[in-house]
Amino acid sequence: MTSAKGAVNRDASRPVLAVVGADSAIGHVALHVLAMREDPWGEIRLVSCHPQEGASGIVRGEPVPIQPLTPEVFDGVAVAVFAVTPEQALLWAPIAAERGAVVVDKSKAYRHDPDVPLVVPEVNPAQVSSRPLGIVSSPNSTTLAFIDALGALNAGWELTSVVVSSYQAASGAGQTGIDRLYDELQIVAGDRTLGQQPGDVRRLIEHELGDGSPFPGPLALNVLPFVGDLGGDGWTSEEETVRLEVRKILGKPSLRVAATCVRVPVVTTHSVAVHASFAQRITVEQARQALIETPAVVVLDDPESREFPTPADIVGADPRFVGRIRQSPDDDHTIDFFMCGDNLRKGAALNMVQVAELVCRELTSA
Repeated sequence: MTSAKGAVNRDASRPVLAVVGADSAIGHVALHVLAMREDPWGEIRLVSCHPQEGASGIVRGEPVPIQPLTPEVFDGVAVAVFAVTPEQALLWAPIAAERGAVVVDKSKAYRHDPDVPLVVPEVNPAQVSSRPLGIVSSPNSTTLAFIDALGALNAGWELTSVVVSSYQAASGAGQTGIDRLYDELQIVAGDRTLGQQPGDVRRLIEHELGDGSPFPGPLALNVLPFVGDLGGDGWTSEEETVRLEVRKILGKPSLRVAATCVRVPVVTTHSVAVHASFAQRITVEQARQALIETPAVVVLDDPESREFPTPADIVGADPRFVGRIRQSPDDDHTIDFFMCGDNLRKGAALNMVQVAELVCRELTSA
């Protein structure tokens, strides 16, 4: 059955889902994720702030027109997932909620709002029901790369502090970040003299590409220890976000958290090195078993065989991968490990879809 607006509709009695930002990078991944999962939805509407004429997306194997974003598009919608900019979310999420939709927003617009739950289904699913504004927020992709593992270990040994260093892919800056990395790589490829003199990479890339980079410096043949905007006391907005989100998701507002966020020349998939301390003594064997038993976490940890997660090996996968699990040599309450997670899948689209499914189950069971 197809609705008057062109959306494939399997069962009119099921909740209606709207995908806002269906033509964005995250929106495209969200449609792919929806096609791979159990389908609880009736109509699935595709929406964009500025759709191209004749634009469509594939829903259940059939093309569905992408509609312009208007207040009326939310009429009859039960859940609306937002893959849009923070500015667009701040404007349109309240409108969607007023029209009766539960909004699941991927942007940073509402993550720190005390009246908006920040939900990871594998860690704090019950929080999805506490949404006085009718809005649920999905965490930052960096936080999502490691929070499942941290939640499991916190449940068993009570986390007291965590230090994380992230190695974030170019796609964290959107399609412009991906394009910029490829452009830079094309310029430096084949020149084996580059990277041996101070500033030679920067000078060549700036000469060839000029201004307009989404990064604060060249990314090819380089790493950039600055992600986001400059915040207070020298911390970046990304580092502050990781700190606040870990505290909020785990329900530990006084937890000691420090992060250093670094951009690396990887297309997609964030990596994170974690140094976690606990109230109780924890061994490598205990930590490994707890992580093996954690849903959606895959343990790859055989360093003698050079088995550990890397972005190039796990890109496109839904689980988060963990390896290099080690006991701190100075503290038997501290464990170190390394994780990778695709920032466009679980780090963006998948978590958003999973939260929408939580809301859907709540609405249909009420």
